[in-house]
Amino acid sequence: MGSKQSKDKRTKEQKQLTPEAVQVTHSNQGPRTRSRHLSLVLLGVVEVPPHVWELLELQRLNLSQNCLSTLPPALGQLEHIVVLNLSGNRLTCLPKEIGRLRNLKILFANMNALTAVPEELSLCGKLEVLSLSHNLLEELPVSLNDLAFLRKLNLGSNRIAHIPLCVFSMKCLDFLHVGSNRLENIAETIQYLQNLQILIVEYNNIHALPKTLCSVTALELLNVDHNCIQALPDDLYKLSRLRKIAMHPMDTGLHIIHNPLARPLPQMLDAGLDALFRYLKDKDGNIY
Repeated sequence: MGSKQSKDKRTKEQKQLTPEAVQVTHSNQGPRTRSRHLSLVLLGVVEVPPHVWELLELQRLNLSQNCLSTLPPALGQLEHIVVLNLSGNRLTCLPKEIGRLRNLKILFANMNALTAVPEELSLCGKLEVLSLSHNLLEELPVSLNDLAFLRKLNLGSNRIAHIPLCVFSMKCLDFLHVGSNRLENIAETIQYLQNLQILIVEYNNIHALPKTLCSVTALELLNVDHNCIQALPDDLYKLSRLRKIAMHPMDTGLHIIHNPLARPLPQMLDAGLDALFRYLKDKDGNIY
């Protein structure tokens, strides 16, 4: 009985890996805007079936939660891909041919074993969302400063000691996650990210926040929990979109627990963000 069930399961999985498994949908605008999606999630795949690289009209491909350790150069043939999900595999690198995916807007490559990102990724000029969290990255190639439309970048849980230089050229960024790395500081050049709304640098070894961070006035969520911060820049009160001291991970506001703040900052925080900002503003010499 168990043998029959195993056979039936294998047969079902094999059917899911065939070209016929591609789901085809049509938009209201007609067949010329036809989109195609293929999902091979949680199938224990160790190698992508060759026919997948022949599905040249694919726009969404989900290969997440499998056992892939490499991807072939043939990935570059899928030039219509808009969303590519490679998360939860065993990838140590991405093929340089990924640079041929000129329509790619969303790339999930988190939860792998990546030690580097190919320079050619910079050729994916339409990229808007890039998740590289939970890998083994220490740096990003400088060429990624060409990703002019990137809005969301997740580099959390890697081995990064300095925010990569290319990041400060990504002027459209509104979300940056560099938590759980090896940061000891945030570069003064953070001021160039004027559209940044969410900055997460929790679980690092940051000792101080740069004064220039206070000019990023679009910030609505600043998470510096679990660092080594003793003092705060006097101009922090200029981040007026931080509405409260936040406790829940998903809350907007200022996250600043588990830092060795010098007195009287802990007392100010206990009184709320308004009290903290009043204290810093008075300290800055701007009595209101």
